Order: sequence, then C-alpha cells, then structure tokens
Amino acid sequence: MDPRDRVNILAQEALKEGDPIGWFDRLYTEATAGEAIVPWDRGEPHPLLVTWAQATKPASAGKSALVVGCGLGNDAEFVSALGFATTAFDVSQTAIDSARERYPESTVDYRVADLLHPPADWHHAFDLVVEIFTVQALPRELRPALTASVSQFVAAGGGRLVVIAGRQDEGESLEEGPPWRMTHADIEAFAANGLDTVSITPVERRPEVIDWVAEFIRR
Repeated sequence: MDPRDRVNILAQEALKEGDPIGWFDRLYTEATAGEAIVPWDRGEPHPLLVTWAQATKPASAGKSALVVGCGLGNDAEFVSALGFATTAFDVSQTAIDSARERYPESTVDYRVADLLHPPADWHHAFDLVVEIFTVQALPRELRPALTASVSQFVAAGGGRLVVIAGRQDEGESLEEGPPWRMTHADIEAFAANGLDTVSITPVERRPEVIDWVAEFIRR
C-alpha cells in the first residue's frame, strides 16, 4: 500500500468520527510499531526551508522560534541549529515522544499542543514562526481558524512567519484530501491579524509539483 493511501484511510475514519485531528496520532503510533510510514518524514529539514534560510540569513541571536506541527522534529532541529531558541509542537503525543527519542541531545523544547487551542502565552511570542504543510493537512472548513492561530504566534517588532504549502490553482477542481492544497488567496490570509506580506512565491519542487513559499512580517 502506498503510504499516502494509509493516511487517507485514517483521515477519513477520523473525519467520520468528527475528530479531524485524531488520525495524526494513529498514524505516528502505527509508524512507531512498524505498521505504517509517515510519508512526510524526510529524515532531514524541508529543502525549501533550507533554501529560504540560506537566502535570507535570518538573525537568530537572542531570538525565539516556533515550529508548527513539527512531527518528528527535522525542521525544528534545523531552526534550532540556526541559533534560535526553538519551541516545536505537534498534536500527537507519539510524534513528540519520537522526536525526543530521535534527538536525545536536542535543545528544542518539544511540546504537545493543539493549533486550534494553543497556549495563551504563545500569543505574539515568537520572532520566527515556521508552518510547513500543517494547515493544509486539515479540512478546508477549519482553515480560517488555523490560519489565524498561526499568525497570532508572530511577535511584534519584526517577527516573521514562513509558510510552505502545496499550491492549489484558482479554479482548479478541489481535491479530496488530505492534503487540501492552498490557493494564493489561502496563503494571503496569513497576512491578517496585523502581518504584512513580504513575498508569496510558487516554487516547482519537482516536475508538476509546485509549492508556495511565503513570508510575512509583523512590524
């Protein structure tokens, strides 16, 4: 079975149960038992995040970062290596346990948290926020709340948000996810809640696979 087929089965079961986030921990639990594969676990940071960091060289001394939906920790470890005091969270306890096991010497503060109900003290608390493929992994009807939640993590005075997501063309037939890819308007919505758009760029990651790389700032 294609690993993504198992993702779709678990996601559809969870949606029928009225629990759109429940499938994440089920998948990570099966993966820990060797019964499934986490298809987005690359064993390394996302290449578009690496490219963004190489191009922008973000100042990190004395600054904090938050990685949204961190999974097994690859992107969080990369952000930490840039010099940020990094917090990373996932809704799956199993994913967080696995990340801590994978990186036993890590300085990343790995947490279990729900993007729809994040800790109150994370409001405007981080100089860099990284969101990769998390919002698009949840149903479209949750997108406004998820987008707003991500945006509110960004600190005032130059805090930045980096979003990487699969591109959905305007007018293209909507797919039955996950993932539910994002249109340009979906990406622009991250600029609500006081953020300014720095850039929204489509990048062809591989033939016929185009992702958005977007950056926002809170002045």
